[in-house]
Amino acid sequence: MPNVSTVREFLLLSFSEVRELQLVHAALFLLVYLAALTGNLLIIAVTAFDRCLHTPMYFFLWNLSIIDLCYISVTVPKSVVISLTNHRSISLLGCVAQVFLVDLFAASELLVLTAMSYDRYAAICRPMHYELIMNNTACGKMVAASWLSGLLIAVLLSASTFSLRFCGSSIVQQFFCDVSPLLKISCSENHVAIDVSIISGVALGVVCFIYIVISYVHIFQAVLRMPASESRAKAFSTCLPHFTVFTVFLFMAIISYLKPVSDSPSTLDLLVSVFYTVVPPTLNPLIYSLRNRDMKAALGRVLKRSFRLPSLRDKMSVSFC
Repeated sequence: MPNVSTVREFLLLSFSEVRELQLVHAALFLLVYLAALTGNLLIIAVTAFDRCLHTPMYFFLWNLSIIDLCYISVTVPKSVVISLTNHRSISLLGCVAQVFLVDLFAASELLVLTAMSYDRYAAICRPMHYELIMNNTACGKMVAASWLSGLLIAVLLSASTFSLRFCGSSIVQQFFCDVSPLLKISCSENHVAIDVSIISGVALGVVCFIYIVISYVHIFQAVLRMPASESRAKAFSTCLPHFTVFTVFLFMAIISYLKPVSDSPSTLDLLVSVFYTVVPPTLNPLIYSLRNRDMKAALGRVLKRSFRLPSLRDKMSVSFC
């Protein structure tokens, strides 16, 4: 039998069948989306326009904000529309696009976060060679490799998923099109290609996690040897939130992909998905901007230049930042 999908549209899951709770969900998700949108756009603008932040660390942060902005835009707006209109259908092409884009941005974020951990390792553990190690060429290659690897994983997962036949139920037990709930409603018995793709993605995540753990072991050892308590506090305030967000993001994604999908998903299933699709893009701007003195200072400079012409003092402060 040819691998042709007979289902031409899917029905996504609503968070509740009660109208009042649907409106609460729509309002909550809309606020979260606007917060993520504002925070990530702010980071993109500040790191692009302030020359003091044209460093490897903020170059990676700029890319991370672009990924987060796209990542949350793939799933949350559609979920808000579903709650407002109760129109749960999504076309086959739209479902393919969601699977592809979610996997692309999730894998790219994983790899960019790994590159950021290497940047912190080089800055703290090898400060004398930092500029040589993290030069413009090296940073560009790391980001390009992150995007290309994410693209490859997304192509493998989406192509192997939609090579299956969907000839029965069209109800996707998730608030967006994802690989695991689509496998549940597939009527194909041969899942070798998708199993290999999922195992490859999980293996990549585990390798990145091991690499980051090793990097942070060296970082924390170097930090504890620092004589000044202020330097230790600054290093910990930069590294610990990064490690926490990465760990939550990775393990929630692995749980979501490896856990068997039940016929009637529980609140826990939805929360796990929210933790790896909605929470990281919303928390990253808070962690990397509100807790970062350089970002707050740069934001102040950008706002001053936006509302008035720069004086000689402003030009000198930019020159010596």
